[in-house]
Amino acid sequence: MKIATWNVNGIRARAAQFREWLDRDRPDIVCLQELKAEANQIPEECKAPDYHAYWHTRKGYSGVSLQVRKDLFAVDPVFSHPPFDYESRIVLAELGDLVIASVYVPNGGKDYPAKIDFVTRLIEWSRQQVGGGRNVVVCGDMNIARAEMDVHPKERKPGAIGQRPEERALFETLLESPLVDVGRTLDPDKANLFTWWAPWRNLRARNIGWRLDYLLASPALAARAASCVVKADVGTSDHAPVVMSASL
Repeated sequence: MKIATWNVNGIRARAAQFREWLDRDRPDIVCLQELKAEANQIPEECKAPDYHAYWHTRKGYSGVSLQVRKDLFAVDPVFSHPPFDYESRIVLAELGDLVIASVYVPNGGKDYPAKIDFVTRLIEWSRQQVGGGRNVVVCGDMNIARAEMDVHPKERKPGAIGQRPEERALFETLLESPLVDVGRTLDPDKANLFTWWAPWRNLRARNIGWRLDYLLASPALAARAASCVVKADVGTSDHAPVVMSASL
């Protein structure tokens, strides 16, 4: 099973790139963030007929999607949103005892308390799901660089939103749900494992970035992960897709 997450930074701008990647790599579950479109603005080429899809949209801002290959499970996914969802930032898919969340955490630049509240509520939700015996995967743009090594030295800025101690402490609390940071677990010492690059000064080509996009999985599922890779060569978004491969 391949589970992918990608902040596309505008689905209309990335429609052709998204469909090309989808047809080539064939992920089984796809989580998208920052659609920046209303439902009637989703390009038809993004609606693959062999995927169940939920487009949780908002005009010109935010928005997430979750897509599941129709031949993957015997049951159709049940899509929903937790009570703390706002600005179309989270969609869930339930597939038996498996729960997938596509998440776009607020950046925090305009409303930092709202970001802290959102992550706090995500922690509570995750604890409830894992504590209830569910297999859980949280995919998406967390807008937090988990540790110093998740930011290029040239981008490290004390007090910068996304690098603050209280944000990182919340991230660690989320992992205590428990969830596993699959990418870092498989590559514990790999520096420069970035997923986002500011769109100036050729930073992406120079790999001067931040790790903001994650696949977090409950321990039993994470233990079956064979790989979790950043597809830095895919698309023109300021984020790259991240893809986890695991046995069912």
